[in-house]
Amino acid sequence: QLRLVESGGGSVQGGGSLKLSCAASGYVGYCMGWFRQVPGKEREGVATVSMHFGGKSSADSVKGRFTISLDNDKAMSLQMNSLLPEDTATYYCAASAYRDCLEPINSGRYNVWGQGTQVNVSS
Repeated sequence: QLRLVESGGGSVQGGGSLKLSCAASGYVGYCMGWFRQVPGKEREGVATVSMHFGGKSSADSVKGRFTISLDNDKAMSLQMNSLLPEDTATYYCAASAYRDCLEPINSGRYNVWGQGTQVNVSS
């Protein structure tokens, strides 16, 4: 069974940067993506990347600040710059076995999830 492991979370002051990484234990499928969630709110899509043609998608709230990248066929990263307090959340790595996984960013199209890594941004 595919497993995903996130790393790189932590605490940073507003305006700072963090890089999240996600490593998969095997074949991923069509897409990998990053989602985030704060207690009491729905999980929000952050960015996705196609495993086959390199296409990318990102949420309007992070455009120009966050960059998703494929490191190889089993790993991806999320470079987060100009962090804001509202970026504080638990960030989840996910993988999709479905073709229509790139955009719109939809957590329902992702079938494998990591445990999450916490990102805290102070003002």
